[in-house]
Amino acid sequence: MEVVLLLLAGLHTAYCSPLLSVEEEYLFKSWTSQFNKQYEPDEYYRRLQIFTENKRRIDRHNAGNHSFTMGLNQFSDMTFAEFKKSFLLREPQNCSATKGSHVSSSGTYPDSVDWRTKGKFVTPVKNQGACGSCWTFSTTGCLESVIAIATGKLLFLSEQQLVDCAQAFDNHGCSGGLPSHAFEYIKYNKGLMTEEGYPYTAMDGPCKFNPKEAAAFVKEVVNITKYNEMEMVDAVARLNPVSFAYEVTSDFMHYQDGVYSSTECRNTTETVNHAVLAVGYGQEKGIPYWIVKNSWGPYWGMQGYFFIERGKNMCGLAACSSYPVPLV
Repeated sequence: MEVVLLLLAGLHTAYCSPLLSVEEEYLFKSWTSQFNKQYEPDEYYRRLQIFTENKRRIDRHNAGNHSFTMGLNQFSDMTFAEFKKSFLLREPQNCSATKGSHVSSSGTYPDSVDWRTKGKFVTPVKNQGACGSCWTFSTTGCLESVIAIATGKLLFLSEQQLVDCAQAFDNHGCSGGLPSHAFEYIKYNKGLMTEEGYPYTAMDGPCKFNPKEAAAFVKEVVNITKYNEMEMVDAVARLNPVSFAYEVTSDFMHYQDGVYSSTECRNTTETVNHAVLAVGYGQEKGIPYWIVKNSWGPYWGMQGYFFIERGKNMCGLAACSSYPVPLV
């Protein structure tokens, strides 16, 4: 039976090169069942090849000496080019215009902070879908937390309003934007609706903002000084979670757990292509890290979260971080 399957696999070489093992195709079929993937015949073999190449890369990485592990996830049948087009900012966002306005304390900071354990201050991980709207989830996640810290009330705020309505503040819906610009929009727009009042569609659409239903308001926008990670530590330790942007490269789409570190990504303001939320920090095996909430659903990474190395401006994460002061 195995010989027959191998011969059949040989017929697929027009789609799948190099030759796949029976185990690899069986793993792919199990994965498609787990993630409810269905393909036309030609597409099946193309996705099988991409999946197998990704799985082999994951295995090579995990066999080496790294601070993080890779694993299969919902993106494992995609090339990085496809992944970038669907899930990252379509164009890298140059955030060099932001000016620092955070005022640090002169005190000491705890060794670790996690706003998820301090109370009901962080909403569950959401899923942006195939829309480059990560910046809206970073924005709402941060504003949800600062309002909860200030009032004790945890709201679920509308990403779709930002996708549809914030273009005048140099944001571009599913093609990208920046949390700092989105906070400015909310401030001058006089409010953001709830997720229930303005539900998410993962597509660009006409603006349907209703001022009478605005539920969250921004008094001021605070920008962290460019490349100053200690200011980020100060803000997260003393005040609230902080939005930041950084550059995702091909290995990150396979992240599973551990402290992410990269030699591929760049660390400048011009190359950031994804926005997320720092909800805390800590240290693992001598490596300091940020605890980060992502927007790719709870089945990616560590239930939707990841750790990324702290103190080295890893992938430009300190290039343009910010948070809002809520008007409550």
